[in-house]
Amino acid sequence: MKTRLNAYRIMWLFVYFDLPTQTKQDKKAYAQFRKELLFDGFMMIQYSIYARHCASRENLEVHKKRVKSVIPEKGNVILFEITDKQFGMMEFYTGKTKPKKTPDQRVIQLELELF
Repeated sequence: MKTRLNAYRIMWLFVYFDLPTQTKQDKKAYAQFRKELLFDGFMMIQYSIYARHCASRENLEVHKKRVKSVIPEKGNVILFEITDKQFGMMEFYTGKTKPKKTPDQRVIQLELELF
């Protein structure tokens, strides 16, 4: 039986991080963590906030496990998950200008496929 996808089943995984960059080793760990996120299909929302579209909760768990496996020894990392419906209710601002329309999930998925 095929499960019908909907805005409550499709998920988004967010990774928030604050990693030290004082030493050369810290900078290397920061760069490696960021590269791993990008390699796994995450996109940068802000400098230390990355997000990835996941077709299902099961798919989200796979990517969450991958992120956990590359968390650096130092710093703080938060994994945060929301439904596609919740993502669609987010408002994106650039300064005080009119809010950008929340990016359409299909557009973001297409952008990720171009990488």
